[in-house]
Amino acid sequence: MTSKRTPEDVTILPRDLHFDMAAADNGPWLDGDPVATAVFNAMSLTFPDGERMFIDAVKAYKDDVSGKLAQDVKDFIRQEAIHSREHHLLNNKIDRTKYPVDAIEARIREKVKFAYDGGKFRMLMATICLEHFTAMMADLMMDLETDYGQLFSKTDPALEQLWRWHAMEETEHKAVAYDVFLEATKDWSPLKRYYRRCMSMLIITSNFTKNIAGYAADLLKADGYSQEEADRAVKAFLWKKPSLFGKGWKTWLSWFKPGFHPWDHDNREEMLAWKDEFTAVPAE
Repeated sequence: MTSKRTPEDVTILPRDLHFDMAAADNGPWLDGDPVATAVFNAMSLTFPDGERMFIDAVKAYKDDVSGKLAQDVKDFIRQEAIHSREHHLLNNKIDRTKYPVDAIEARIREKVKFAYDGGKFRMLMATICLEHFTAMMADLMMDLETDYGQLFSKTDPALEQLWRWHAMEETEHKAVAYDVFLEATKDWSPLKRYYRRCMSMLIITSNFTKNIAGYAADLLKADGYSQEEADRAVKAFLWKKPSLFGKGWKTWLSWFKPGFHPWDHDNREEMLAWKDEFTAVPAE
């Protein structure tokens, strides 16, 4: 049985954009909300090291892919490298004398090292699962009717654009690592492939959601929240309103459908307006 792949007309365009992040110098930058800002800062702190791992994960299989997928891998790497660069700059806006940024980054590096220590296949499994999460959250940002889609309504336009650009490109390349996974496991039985990816998703989901919640709570504690207050506020943000993780449960569950492919959820039409907005010169 031939596994599904990304549609031929899905193209990936690395856009070498630079964002003015001066507004992040002025306290809670996301709608003036310290909880929202802490959660998004927590996610941003994971991106530089995490996305470098994503790059290395697909690069490790470059000799196993050809044709359109080989080009998609190159474009995926260029997109992720630019994402890492821009989020590194945003992370540098966090006051390290007030917030435990160094400690959080050290914990992130430990977790990324665990993936590297397991070899290229463990890195690839972590990548395909986390790419599903980023695509899931990008879907919510596209939908302006959701609490999440409206979250940036009072945010500086340049910072809002940073996150919208990132979400759009994560959607654009959401299946590249998964297609590499399908190629790397083409000699496996469908049952073995299904079992491995489902188990990986359960592990990654538990770790990723707990980690983001923990990092965000630590940032909030520096704002004067008690541990209990910080945990409660972050939990409400992630799972109740705007429900950053909880709202995407249907997309998350789709992973466990036999024969799943990220482009089963075809949202190319929704992306068109976003693509038209970001017309900067493509990355070289």
